Amino acid sequence: MYGAILGDIIGEPYEFEQGPRSKDFPLFCERPVFTDDSLMTIAICQGVLEAGVDAGEDRMKESMITSMRRWGERHPLPAGGYGRGFARWLRSKNPEPYNSWGNGSAMRVAATGWLFDTLERTRQVARWSAEVTHNHPEGIKGAESVASVIWMARNGSPKDKIKSFVESEFNYDLSRTCDQIRPNYYHVESCQETVPEAITAFLEGDSFEDVIRNAVSLGGDCDTLTAIAGSIAEGRYGVSDELKQECRSRLNDDLREVLTRFENCLELS
Repeated sequence: MYGAILGDIIGEPYEFEQGPRSKDFPLFCERPVFTDDSLMTIAICQGVLEAGVDAGEDRMKESMITSMRRWGERHPLPAGGYGRGFARWLRSKNPEPYNSWGNGSAMRVAATGWLFDTLERTRQVARWSAEVTHNHPEGIKGAESVASVIWMARNGSPKDKIKSFVESEFNYDLSRTCDQIRPNYYHVESCQETVPEAITAFLEGDSFEDVIRNAVSLGGDCDTLTAIAGSIAEGRYGVSDELKQECRSRLNDDLREVLTRFENCLELS
């Protein structure tokens, strides 16, 4: 999950079209902060861990809902920090999914790409993680596709196989290059206009940092786009100890605690 959180932190200063539209930028600015992307990535991870990786649908969904609402209450963000629909969901007495296709379902799904042995189970839990809020078909597809690519990347699938799988299974257009996307890309918060771009940034990258730089250079919803690209890149390239330490230094104790529990779970599996 370091990849998702680092992508969020590195991309955040360039959100709302403030990015360089170039791969040449300082990796960490003076004021990088984590956003709702990191918080909800941690929340979904904790929800899965508390339910247990073998939990059924009802238990898993209940645990993820409880975890997201707990983290939302613990870390209230300034106005605009959470999407409007999600902010209402967090405050609701009886939270129900609200048919969203927003990219929030895709940016928080990183842990599901790591915690399960099979692609089928990975997709199943990723789908559940979306359905509790983003139950529109595009919201579900965004979460499933990102979790699938993480799982395939960490299990050594070649990039051409990953690309073909995403195109055939999820019907995303991955024909454009970053250079073709960059000039006309804009701030948009849908899965269908964020996930393919993040996957393309990964497909063109040759290292973790290169993927991050590809993603930031595209602009758009930069923290979320880069969080998604970074979560995938970690599966293929890993994250250096230096960057992990940098990441942990920018998190609160409670976020670090869940991240440590996640790492311990992976070591035991």
